[in-house]
Amino acid sequence: MTSISLLGAAPDTGNLGVSALSHSVAFALRERIPNADLCIFDNGRGLRRSKLRIGDDEWFVRLCGLSNSRRIYRRESLAHMRLSQIFPQLLNNGVRTIAQSSAVLDISGGDSFTDLYGSHRFELISRPKQIVMREKRPLILLPQTYGPFREKKNRVRAADIVRGCDAAWARDSRSFEILADLLGPDFDAARHRCGVDVAFLLPATRPQNIESPLQTWLEGASGEVVGLNISGLIYNGGQSAARQYGIAADYAKTVLQLIERLLATSDVNVLLVPHVKAPPTKCESDLRACRQLLERLGPYAGDRVRVLAGDYNEMEIKWIIGRLQWFCGTRMHSTIAALSSGVPCASIAYSDKTLGVFASCGQQAQVFDPRQMGTGDLVECVYQSFLERSDLRYPLLDRLPQVIARANSQMDEISKICLGS
Repeated sequence: MTSISLLGAAPDTGNLGVSALSHSVAFALRERIPNADLCIFDNGRGLRRSKLRIGDDEWFVRLCGLSNSRRIYRRESLAHMRLSQIFPQLLNNGVRTIAQSSAVLDISGGDSFTDLYGSHRFELISRPKQIVMREKRPLILLPQTYGPFREKKNRVRAADIVRGCDAAWARDSRSFEILADLLGPDFDAARHRCGVDVAFLLPATRPQNIESPLQTWLEGASGEVVGLNISGLIYNGGQSAARQYGIAADYAKTVLQLIERLLATSDVNVLLVPHVKAPPTKCESDLRACRQLLERLGPYAGDRVRVLAGDYNEMEIKWIIGRLQWFCGTRMHSTIAALSSGVPCASIAYSDKTLGVFASCGQQAQVFDPRQMGTGDLVECVYQSFLERSDLRYPLLDRLPQVIARANSQMDEISKICLGS
């Protein structure tokens, strides 16, 4: 039996974008290696069994806890894993799982192979890769963003990792250039590839229970429905988040004025779509941001603005987004759900990673950067995208089959490496 481990794609973070990566890879492997024994490293404790399901297909995977905890006695801590490589008698579950794997896949949360998020996060992303290399198991870096690296020592460490892995994919041309630069003379076109985000392969599944007002909307009985994903990180973070990410526009004002304009100049209904589940007390909570925005709209929203508040998973969210006539998202994987469903889409993006993903679909002109634009200009540009939604749909639908084919092709190649062929 082929044993495969998956790192950097924990399905229990509350971030549906990371869950989309995790399940996209799992489903793609299921199609290509049906009998694979897949272990997904997550934020839980110990080694466990879990079920994955899509439609009528259901199968078991293993879950293994991994954390960057200072509590060295915990077997899921990176410190315990590192120590057990020196003293094998410690019998670390994670290390044993990796050592018994035919191949280890690592996706770094899609965009976390960088030191922008601090040393603790960089250690959590980098150390597992080095543990795999020390166990001399095939390491495959799945399509992801590389860098930036602010500190020289972190760049050197990242370069050592990409040189030592068996294969590495970037998820867009910009990231591929950074990958090639990291490798320098060690770049090998056979091992170092430019691909697309694996979430383009995420299945969309109809929710079992949809609240009746939303059901009426999605059936088209009330006219066109457009969607907005509001990032809790930016909306709830206010000026602190703006300073941290260099945002010039007032994000909260932007989304408020955009919705007010949509309501005043069109007959569309507006669905606010959270894509990161977090407790309402947490800044990360998209649902909290959506509810606050609806409250700010007040009576003006009437019955034309709703918050998608149900407990939907990433595949169900994708199904819902796929029924919209236009979408604008700040969380990148919410926009991939739209693009991969052929829904005209814009993005308010404060990170360079989004531009590369949109460019893969020929939609780079629909990415609007609040770091470079003021509030008024940002509202105007996103609104123009809404007005052009019908014209944007056909080029997207024309390009999409190529992107999906590319996503399938890279998973074919990755599966062959896992099988040792």
